[in-house]
Amino acid sequence: MKTTFFVAGIIQGSHQKEKIHCQDYRIFIKDILKKYYPDSQIQCSIELYPDSLTYSEEKQRSAFFDLMRKTAAADILLVYLPEASMGSAIEMWESHREGHTIIAISPLDLNWVVRFLATEIVPDLDSFADFVKQGGLDKYIKQAKC
Repeated sequence: MKTTFFVAGIIQGSHQKEKIHCQDYRIFIKDILKKYYPDSQIQCSIELYPDSLTYSEEKQRSAFFDLMRKTAAADILLVYLPEASMGSAIEMWESHREGHTIIAISPLDLNWVVRFLATEIVPDLDSFADFVKQGGLDKYIKQAKC
């Protein structure tokens, strides 16, 4: 049985215009997962719904709820939060409700959503890379397969 990872994180954040935050973190996270867990399945919201800001209202709504379902179904949620993100908070909640592992890559360790929903919190991408290299995900992958 393949482990399913869902890569989530800030997209629009608090931008009030049709603008998104840099999404390079997704490549970094996916590259690490592919290196250490090549047989896993990796889902990513930006890949599933590219250019979502240009979607019609109906298509945006459909994409939002589909992403929440996919997040809740993944074995492990990896969420990048350099700052608060409402969508990511909901993804964390949905994953938590299903009893899945949530790894937050965030300096927001005092934020209640991050603190109370994340299984593990690492402060930044380099720390996440070290966490994976040192086998930090291994125990959660074993739990997911039980």
